[in-house]
Amino acid sequence: MLKLGYKASAEQFGPTELLEFAGLAEQSGFDSVFISDHFQPWKHHGGHAPFSLAWLGALGAKTSRIIMGTSVLTPTFRYHPAIIAQAFGTLGAMFPGRVVLGIGTGESLNEVPSTGMAWPEFKERFARLREAVTLIRRLWTEERVTFAGQYYRTEKATIYDRPETQVPIYVAAAGALIARYAGRQGDGLICTSGKGWDLYTETLLPKVAEGLAEAGSRTENFERMIEVKVSFDTEMKRAMEDTRHWAVLALTPEEKLSVEDPVEMDRLAASLTAERSASRWIVSTDPDEHVARIRAYVDLGFRHLVFHAPGPDQARFLRLYGEQVLPRLRKLPLTADAAGHQGAA
Repeated sequence: MLKLGYKASAEQFGPTELLEFAGLAEQSGFDSVFISDHFQPWKHHGGHAPFSLAWLGALGAKTSRIIMGTSVLTPTFRYHPAIIAQAFGTLGAMFPGRVVLGIGTGESLNEVPSTGMAWPEFKERFARLREAVTLIRRLWTEERVTFAGQYYRTEKATIYDRPETQVPIYVAAAGALIARYAGRQGDGLICTSGKGWDLYTETLLPKVAEGLAEAGSRTENFERMIEVKVSFDTEMKRAMEDTRHWAVLALTPEEKLSVEDPVEMDRLAASLTAERSASRWIVSTDPDEHVARIRAYVDLGFRHLVFHAPGPDQARFLRLYGEQVLPRLRKLPLTADAAGHQGAA
């Protein structure tokens, strides 16, 4: 069965408005809501950056059935892993079975301004992530945890409020090393649409499969989640122009990774053409075209699709997508592929 989710654009909307959209997503038939965790947004003018952990508590109280989580949070720099374990232990206890911790290695835009740190190379960021996951899981399962790692320490630490079942940890991956780690140690993979097709077919999914083969017993419940960037409207001009709000996504990793100032990010994004801004998105007024293009990801084995819409009128998007696209997607026949996960028949 497909899970169809909504990406709550924390960088684009204030927390109260965003909460209303997320509640509407549940009413419109979406199965999940995921929010990014930024200290600073991608743009300075008109940007937002609500605290995701406070916001998720409000979302859980406002809704009754949706799965909710971070996409993604970095539990290694401005947060100590023990604090993340406490926060998601509390969320999981309050909203059992509805909470996901989505994690990644981080962006300098979030971590450098809030800490004043020097941004480390990928090797250290990845090592910190692995150590953080180990510590978080120990805190969720052991009573008094004394931990002496390379980067983090605890002394007889206890998480007193936690769910009976551990909160699943989904790992965001854009390359081979973390994709394999996601399969070996994670409960799910998070990636984004609109990139070169070989990234999914030759790198991410094969490396996840390698990790799962090493992990063994967790294979059956492993979640393959992808954020699908869609711009859908009854007018093509409006659907196209809406992507300008997220032109930053069309920047290459090299163009944006070390940018720590949202003012500079604004400048870089503003220099892009409308065609390049739209290059990462499925832009169409035809619901059947959306389904056909989304189905390509389903055929690869992604079963949790989280839709990110770029326009300012999110209520309009939720209504249109909930009425015209989600029902079509739910009718896709699913069959197990050679790797054992579900694709469209």
